[in-house]
Amino acid sequence: MSKPNIIFIFADQHRHDALGCAGNEIIQTPNLDRLAGEGVRFANTWCQSPICQPSRASMISSAYPNELGVMRNFGRDLDSNRPTFMQHLQQAGYRTANVGKTHYYSEGLVEPDKDNGNMLQFDEQVKAFGFDHNVEEFDRYVHAMDGVTTPYTRYLKGEGVFESYRDQVKSIWRLTEQHWDGVTSPISKEQDLTSFLTREAQQWLAAQQEGQPFFLQLSYVQPHVPLMGDPEWSAFYADAPISRGAKFVQQSHPEIWQNYLTWCDHHANGKLLNDEYVLAGARQYYAMISLVDESIGKIVAQLEEQNMLDNTMLVYSADHGEMLGDHDLMAKFCFYRSSVQIPLIVRPPGGCAGKVSDALVELVDVGPTLLDAAGAAALADSQGRSILSFTDAAKNSEAVGRDYSFSEIMQQTRSKEGPTFRALRDARYRMTLETTTQTPCELYDLQEDPHEAHNLLCESASSLSKYAERIEAMTQAIAKRTANHTW
Repeated sequence: MSKPNIIFIFADQHRHDALGCAGNEIIQTPNLDRLAGEGVRFANTWCQSPICQPSRASMISSAYPNELGVMRNFGRDLDSNRPTFMQHLQQAGYRTANVGKTHYYSEGLVEPDKDNGNMLQFDEQVKAFGFDHNVEEFDRYVHAMDGVTTPYTRYLKGEGVFESYRDQVKSIWRLTEQHWDGVTSPISKEQDLTSFLTREAQQWLAAQQEGQPFFLQLSYVQPHVPLMGDPEWSAFYADAPISRGAKFVQQSHPEIWQNYLTWCDHHANGKLLNDEYVLAGARQYYAMISLVDESIGKIVAQLEEQNMLDNTMLVYSADHGEMLGDHDLMAKFCFYRSSVQIPLIVRPPGGCAGKVSDALVELVDVGPTLLDAAGAAALADSQGRSILSFTDAAKNSEAVGRDYSFSEIMQQTRSKEGPTFRALRDARYRMTLETTTQTPCELYDLQEDPHEAHNLLCESASSLSKYAERIEAMTQAIAKRTANHTW
């Protein structure tokens, strides 16, 4: 039997519950719902870090961020000698391509005065991770930096709409009071970055020939901020009654964690987050997701037209979630479900009986799963494991998830080192530990408290003693996942 083609669609900042197939009755995602109906949706998937660069580096290497030394955005870059699953696919005879965001290293810090601002200069660096073809876009803020050139800015200039787009992005610039404003894009849906990346992917797909299997990573930049949807989908959601999630409950958190939550609140412009403000942003967030979904429909339709769908594996996931006002926060950076839990849909070639799995899985499992499907060599010392058996009716009864899911983050400070928080969850509980001081910060009973409103460590002075056995077991499990530093 021929090797399957593989398309991995990877969004930026797509929270786990912003899908119709996840029970969201407001958002329109019929194409992702179709993939879930013809595959397996993993309802308890964690990313390895609730922030872009560590999560992405971990995903392609199947190693945890602490092993890679990639614990922050724009800190240490992923070692270019670290093997990736894409390289193993190349070695197995696959033609490989990336269209969209990679962020395995700090290319988003391009300095026009120093290095001419042309993002195409990073092309060979990206390809070295395991891509034969690359069309790289970092984020929409980069587009508005004076002197920066990307494939998309060239396209917008050719369309005569670059200035209006640039000015809109600058008006809601990151880390300003307008960072989380919800606005409608001044350019058309067809000119949107998501549509541009989809056309680039379609052109590459159209050139693929029978006889050589291919791997395409279509890595959408959205629904990452700025919260700016295209005019058509923005209009669709203009009156949508999107419900806000769990509110923050004031509790006496351990000081080091309370300080971190204060930092998260500052980043989120927490003082602005009334219901009306959050709803305006949520409508644009939903609009961006629906355009991603519409674009996925075009990819699937093209596969059908090229008679490739039955021999193509489709996987959808994201690097982390988005708080979207939950617990009075925006962005990510924390281990609340809205931030650390991500969508993961695996549709095997030809599809399978649709199902939802509650097994605990991680983003590092994507690479081993794709290598397994391709019959390619596994990555050495992998923290990931293939979940392909969940899609196989004959093997499904033997498929099991993890005992624990793991994620970690170092506080984003100007210094190289800051407090380092690690989280673990099992089938019922989630715990956060600050590992420099070994301070237990959070413990939630996800069964009794699914919205993570009541930190059990804040119940009373005796909380630590009451949960001492569970805390110790989870602390030891975290230690096992942070014992292999190689940097």
